[in-house]
Amino acid sequence: MTRMTRVHAINTRRRRLWGVYAVTPDCANTADLLHRVHLALLGGISVLQYRNKTANEALRFEQAQALCQLAHAFSIPFIVNDDARLAADVGADGVHLGAADGGVTEARALLGKDKFIGVSCYNRLPLAQAAVAAGADYIAFGAFYPSSSKPFAVRATPELLQQARVEFVVPVVAIGGINLSNSAALIQSGAHAVAVISALFDATDIRLAAQNFAGVFAQHALPAHTTKDLVT
Repeated sequence: MTRMTRVHAINTRRRRLWGVYAVTPDCANTADLLHRVHLALLGGISVLQYRNKTANEALRFEQAQALCQLAHAFSIPFIVNDDARLAADVGADGVHLGAADGGVTEARALLGKDKFIGVSCYNRLPLAQAAVAAGADYIAFGAFYPSSSKPFAVRATPELLQQARVEFVVPVVAIGGINLSNSAALIQSGAHAVAVISALFDATDIRLAAQNFAGVFAQHALPAHTTKDLVT
């Protein structure tokens, strides 16, 4: 593969990391989880991450495999939280790594060069710098607001998104307590994607909630890819 071809492939992959980034709730009932995710897909989510902190290994494999097939039926990326081995086993499009989930280099060796590797950077720009240097495909900051899924998470500010958007060549994801009322400010500050859990999957009408989030993103997003957003 020539350098130009490699750069084109990287840029094409990164362009898919944009919009409503749905993160699944903890759910032991696989049929119910698939139903809720299907509604979100119909509503226009752009990325799906499987996250289940309470499931055992067998259930995680069952759910991840089924969700991967569902996401691919809608032609959107499917990411597995925390577990690069599970991501590889189910044919996911990538993995999202937290502070205790291993490094980018190890995940890349397991998943290959064509998969997404995202890294949680909390409220720390140096973590993002290290992640990008190691080859991360996107970086995530947060929590920006109080979050029921991580009530004790460190707090990030919208100004951090502005800094990251200027400094880094990879997509920037905002996460933590995001809802329809506060998402616009983060999008306007430079988030390429907003990650949502309860505001989406606890909604009375999940499909409508997804549509509304997509509408907010379409209205407030900065140009999706500036010169700084692409590998050169």
